[in-house]
Amino acid sequence: MMDLSALINSSACSVNFKAKNKSEAIDALAALAVKGGKTTGVSKKDLSLALSERESQGSTGFGDEIAIPHARVSGLEEFVIFIAHAPKGVDYDSLDRKKVKLFFVILGPEDKPSEHIQILAALSRSLSGTTLKKELMTARTTEVMTELFLRHAGEKHEDVPTSMVKMKLLVLILYMEEFIYHILEYFLEEDIEGATILDSSGMGKYVSNIPLFATFIGFMNEQKIHSNTILATIPADREDEIIRGIESITGNLDRNEGAMLMTLDLGVCKGTMKMM
Repeated sequence: MMDLSALINSSACSVNFKAKNKSEAIDALAALAVKGGKTTGVSKKDLSLALSERESQGSTGFGDEIAIPHARVSGLEEFVIFIAHAPKGVDYDSLDRKKVKLFFVILGPEDKPSEHIQILAALSRSLSGTTLKKELMTARTTEVMTELFLRHAGEKHEDVPTSMVKMKLLVLILYMEEFIYHILEYFLEEDIEGATILDSSGMGKYVSNIPLFATFIGFMNEQKIHSNTILATIPADREDEIIRGIESITGNLDRNEGAMLMTLDLGVCKGTMKMM
C-alpha cells in the first residue's frame, strides 16, 4: 500500500486558500508547492504550466466540492502532496458545477507514473465513504489538517521482496461492470502489481441458443450474459484482508449476486503482470 504519510508536505498546506477562478487557483497552488520547499530546480511557472496542461485534458474537479489537481513534472525529483481548504469555494469547472472547497494536490516526477497512479488511488480511497472531507474543513491549522488526513490514510505495510512472499492466484468474476474500476483502484492502492482482465460470459449465452430454451433469449439479457474475469496474484498472508477490501466494494459475496471470488494455491509463480 502506498504510504501517504511519508509524502504529505504540511509546509505547503493551507487552511485559508483563496482564488477567484480556476486559472488563479492553479497559480496559487503552484506557489504553495514552491513554498513547501520540496520543488528545488522547478519554478512556480513550470508547476503552473504542468497543472494547466493536465486540466486541459479534463477537469480534476471531480465533484462534491473536491478537486485533485495533479501533474507529472519534468525536473521534479520527489513527490509533493498537499491540501488546501478554500472556505468560500473556487469556481473550478467541476463536473457537478459546484465550487471546490478542498484541493488535494499531487505533483510527481515525470519518470514515476506507476507510483503516481498508486498515490491517486490511495487518495481516492481515503476520501471514499469517510468523514475526512468534513473533518478537514474544520481544521484551523495546517498541523491539524495534516494529522486528520494521515489518520484516514490507512495502515502502512512493510515492503518484502516478492520472491520471499508466498503468492496466491485471485480469480474474480464480475457480472456487474460498474465494479471493475473500483476494484482496480483498490488493487492499485494495495500495491497489487498488475492484473489481467478477460472478457467472459456465463452459460446463459449458450443456453439461450439451444432450441429447447430459445424462448428465453430475451430473458437472458446482456447484463447477465457478459462478465469480466480478473486474474491477479496476491500475497497469501493478506488473502483475508484483500477479500474484505473487495467485499467493501461488491458487498457480501455470499449474499449478493453478480460476482464470484476464488483463490488458488500456486505451485510456481515467476514473472509479473505489472506493466506500468
